[in-house]
Amino acid sequence: MLAYFRKTCGNRLTRFGWRRVTVLQKYDSATMSSLEIVLYPHPALRWKSKEVSRIDAELRVMVGQMFELMYAARGIGLAANQVGLPYRLFVINPTGDKDEKDQEFVFINPQITRRNGSETDEEGCLSLPEVFGPVTRATKIIVDAFDLDGQQFELELEDLPARVVQHEYDHVEGVMFTDRVASAELQKLQPQINDFESQFRNRQKEGLLPSDAQLMATLLELQNARTQ
Repeated sequence: MLAYFRKTCGNRLTRFGWRRVTVLQKYDSATMSSLEIVLYPHPALRWKSKEVSRIDAELRVMVGQMFELMYAARGIGLAANQVGLPYRLFVINPTGDKDEKDQEFVFINPQITRRNGSETDEEGCLSLPEVFGPVTRATKIIVDAFDLDGQQFELELEDLPARVVQHEYDHVEGVMFTDRVASAELQKLQPQINDFESQFRNRQKEGLLPSDAQLMATLLELQNARTQ
């Protein structure tokens, strides 16, 4: 996969203007709770994430946990809102191999600045386990983001890495891959999707999960703590 990546480090003037993020070394809170992958239809999956305003030790712990969860679920990408964090952030490793550290990439405040080509392939989602459907995406992209050191970089990607980034980028926009599946194919997936919704609502009724209103209040609190 290494051949697919071209990285240009340093601050860069983009069409979005100069983009900056504050880097801190200390925790902002005394404790850091464990994360878990949330399942559809958790409100976080429809939350359009806001840009992170600072990078600190707590955020680095979050990112580390995201990689661990991704590997445990045999995934190759994971967005922050898939673990209930309303931040414009995602991680990928297109190889899916935790030992391939040079293929781990963290994208903070990403922007896809160019898309070229088109290809349809099957996708799945860790928030909708065992649901798969065909999605058409650009074959080549250029993405601009910050890393965990607060350094802005640009990646030119193609094929699988490009698809993974587009999939995760959709997540931070509050878009799921099923939104991009053609209606005829989506109908085939709908019984599985409906089953996830039914299970989620039943857990809420049983008091095992907070209500949507409570979950959204938590998301807003988290958002205000790190994006202002």
